[in-house]
Amino acid sequence: MKRRDLLLGAPALWTGVAAGIPSLAFAQSTVIKLGQSASLTGAQARYGGDVRDGIAAALAGANRNDSKGLKFELVTLDDGGTRDRCVENVKKLIDDGASALIGLTSGAAAEACMPAIEKGQIALIGTASGNMGIRGAGQTGAIHVRAGYDVEYKRMVSYVKDFGFQRVGYVFLKDTSKANLSAMTQALDAVGIQPAVVVGIDRNTKSLQPAAKQLLDAKLDVVLFTTNAAPVLSIIEHMNRANYPGMYFSSSFAGQDLIDGVAATRRSVVMSLVVPRPTALGVGVVNQCKQDLAALGTGATLGVTTLEGYIAGRVAVEAGRNAMKAGGTSRARIKDALANLRADLGGYRVAYSPDNAQGSQYVEMVVIDRFGRIVG
Repeated sequence: MKRRDLLLGAPALWTGVAAGIPSLAFAQSTVIKLGQSASLTGAQARYGGDVRDGIAAALAGANRNDSKGLKFELVTLDDGGTRDRCVENVKKLIDDGASALIGLTSGAAAEACMPAIEKGQIALIGTASGNMGIRGAGQTGAIHVRAGYDVEYKRMVSYVKDFGFQRVGYVFLKDTSKANLSAMTQALDAVGIQPAVVVGIDRNTKSLQPAAKQLLDAKLDVVLFTTNAAPVLSIIEHMNRANYPGMYFSSSFAGQDLIDGVAATRRSVVMSLVVPRPTALGVGVVNQCKQDLAALGTGATLGVTTLEGYIAGRVAVEAGRNAMKAGGTSRARIKDALANLRADLGGYRVAYSPDNAQGSQYVEMVVIDRFGRIVG
């Protein structure tokens, strides 16, 4: 993206940064700087860019509407979807004085960052993942906006049980937290289902045909996925060629890329959403996200992933405002504000307490039909 400077209403103005989207520079204002590490290149570049765009839209909307001198700045560093680069980025953002961290796009990388986050006494707001490895006891720095995979899996598995499926296969990324696999196992155990096959895949593998064959050989009724979109779509394509008659279920991990890609497979997928449907413009937060994305002027479009980023951004804004009212915008003040935050963002509610860092339990199961439409 070419550098652009445009006035958003004094004293705010956009200035281009290496992340490829404007950050905000201000004069004569109290500025809350939010740091993000996101996969802007690599296999999950679309996912990372969407989360970043949603956060940026929320902050820009707050800056336009706040006349009290409190402004928000987003600094995004590209980690290419790799754990080590994310850890390096987070350490740099902390050292450079970020008020809080927001919207990391890899759950596994966020888990690796937790020691630095705890040491820096800084809040990590709204990781764009349900990763259970950052949701356990003792993770005092991670503040979650969306539901965790444990909630998703329980809803997903209840549907599997209702359909009467018994031969269940599960596909996950091998480099993700063991806590995720444990959560799926517990969800299946709770309804008396033992998976017929569990397939761990390498996110960088060149071919998923062996994984598809393993699933086909198990004669499954249904395949459950916790991966990014590309492996889901590739495995579906291989299994379709073999005339697999069963169903596919995906966690929210696959994001908007899965919704957009399903049409090419001509097979429907049941998917869990942790935000309202982006087509539900009657829901306040969805409609406002659409407006704020348009005002951003970058061509960013509304989808489940941008909406997840947007909601995280809105939570950060509410926390920043509450911290300011309480006397300042230090890292400690922002963490204190988050610990007691309750907010209705327009049809999406979050509620925290000092012993509850899970802002929402919202999960909806939908069908992505073979034309890529959200139905059901």
